[in-house]
Amino acid sequence: MPTKHNGRKRARPTPSEEGPESASKRLRILDAAFTAFMERGYSDTSTLEIATRAKVSKRELYALVGDKQDILVACITERATRMRPQPADIPKPQSREALQRVLEAYGARLLTEVTHPTVVSMHRLAIAEANRAQEVARALQSMARQPIRATLRGILLDARSQGLVSGDPAELTEQFMGLLWGDLMMNLLLCVVETPGAPEVKRRAEHAARALLLLNLP
Repeated sequence: MPTKHNGRKRARPTPSEEGPESASKRLRILDAAFTAFMERGYSDTSTLEIATRAKVSKRELYALVGDKQDILVACITERATRMRPQPADIPKPQSREALQRVLEAYGARLLTEVTHPTVVSMHRLAIAEANRAQEVARALQSMARQPIRATLRGILLDARSQGLVSGDPAELTEQFMGLLWGDLMMNLLLCVVETPGAPEVKRRAEHAARALLLLNLP
């Protein structure tokens, strides 16, 4: 078990603090864990199996990542970080035309990342384990879905302050998400459609941005 001090887990080095060898081992652990979770399910995967697949000791596994729930959260966090732009990457639009371009870029990046087969598999895992291991769904919600919406709400809040749109930013966020996704995620989860290519991603993002602005005039 991970070493504790005063009842709390000892802080582990962050990925940026790790040396090359530790970073390589940590990546192997996360890759092995995700593969095992997909094959066996979260509940039926042991830390021993993850360590064996990653070719590390259990001591190294706990030191570099943590227990099974820590590993799951790390898997989701690693992908979620790539799924959303950082605030510094998003310009503050000064016109509706600029806002449309920002929404198009955000929507395209979101679709590209979230429709990746690995992320779709992560959603399937959360659904499959919903009754036995609710921490899977909670981790996905808190690490990925909520931050993605928070970033979009921030964009739309800035836009409203500039008089570019009207309405509640939270409601506008849900409108945009509905316009962007439609039933695409459901179809991906059911394996009845292929991962969308760049032209389809671009079309969906442009349609969602245009429709949202038409529905919400200042």
